[in-house]
Amino acid sequence: MSAELISILVLVVVFVIATTRSINMGALSFAAAFGVGELVAGLDADGIFAGFPGDLFVVLVGVTYLFAIARANGTTDWLVHASIRLVRGRIALIPWVMFAITGALTAIGAVSPAAVAIVAPIALSFAAQYGISPLLMGAMVVHGAQGGGFSPISIYGSIVNGIVEREKLPGSELTLFLASLVANLLIAGIVFVLCGGLKLSSKQGGPQVDGEGKETDGERESLSLTPARIATLAALVALVIAVLVLDLDAGLTSVTLAVFLSAFWPDTSRKAVGEIAWPTVLLICGVLTYVGVLEEMGTIDYAGNAVGDIGIPLLAAVLLCYIGALISAFASSVGIMGALIPLAVPFLAQGEIGAIGMVAALAISATVVDVSPFSTNGALVLAAAPDVDRERFFRQLMVYGGIVAAVVPAAAWLLLVVPGFG
Repeated sequence: MSAELISILVLVVVFVIATTRSINMGALSFAAAFGVGELVAGLDADGIFAGFPGDLFVVLVGVTYLFAIARANGTTDWLVHASIRLVRGRIALIPWVMFAITGALTAIGAVSPAAVAIVAPIALSFAAQYGISPLLMGAMVVHGAQGGGFSPISIYGSIVNGIVEREKLPGSELTLFLASLVANLLIAGIVFVLCGGLKLSSKQGGPQVDGEGKETDGERESLSLTPARIATLAALVALVIAVLVLDLDAGLTSVTLAVFLSAFWPDTSRKAVGEIAWPTVLLICGVLTYVGVLEEMGTIDYAGNAVGDIGIPLLAAVLLCYIGALISAFASSVGIMGALIPLAVPFLAQGEIGAIGMVAALAISATVVDVSPFSTNGALVLAAAPDVDRERFFRQLMVYGGIVAAVVPAAAWLLLVVPGFG
């Protein structure tokens, strides 16, 4: 049995053990990375740790730390109330507002994880307060980010269009953008209906009042702007500017701002360190370290090349879409597209498959699965959700990500690739 097949089988075993024995999958993945890396791939410790996602580790720690402080001093409550007043108490509009905000951020140039890191904690705090499904709210944030993610001036759009131009393939920036936007809008609409979004239309949010119609003391307190809340709001604005305008790292910026707030308000900030989503950090970093071992030993290229050698264009096209979806659920979406689009060049050159539709199908397949809890966006959603059974929420995200990975690539292939065949 080849080393590549062994590494794939070990990954399956990790999933089975983690599911049946309730062991943190990240810890299992670290053990698997050590075993496969040392015994099968011949990697030393440096080679194994090369796949450790240090940047994502800092993002998860920094963002959850900063927003734990915001929850502790009541800033997120204030933001929730402000959102309610903005939509005049119509709770059902809030998920779509979050979809639109993240979509707008990525469309104008924000990296998708950065937009999700900014919006998800606020959106999920709102969901917790008003009894909205965290899966619904998290999915709306992630699909919003991906909906705007392929505009001609976005990071994803610029990268993919650049690959298309480099490979001398026919391209259409507008088709790529609209295909992703429409796909994510449709998915968001389905999730909204299935996760109870329609029932939210009967809910109204607003100030709590006493028998005389006056706001209660607790409500006035949650709506007031204290110095700590003003400073926290300023920190959140600084985070947005630092990430979107100055192009600074979201994780390092979040940690710095959290430390600054802690120095001035240590009492409310002290417990925030304990609310950092450490189990999620272990889970995501462990899994991605093992994926890094797979990349180092050539398993990813092995799977892609095997598909490219099939010789049946339509079959190869749908399999590439599925490979893009499955691998992207654990790794960089842009990195996967950068590898898969060149693999599609040989049969695209035959002229039987339309390049524009194929590229759009690959882009959609490789990004909609970012709701997976193993991807950066899904991990941020999982880490940002307050007052939830985190293991249950993890399973929900994993099942939802699996459904998306099973259905969307086939749908994208059927609608975008098959019509251009022949």
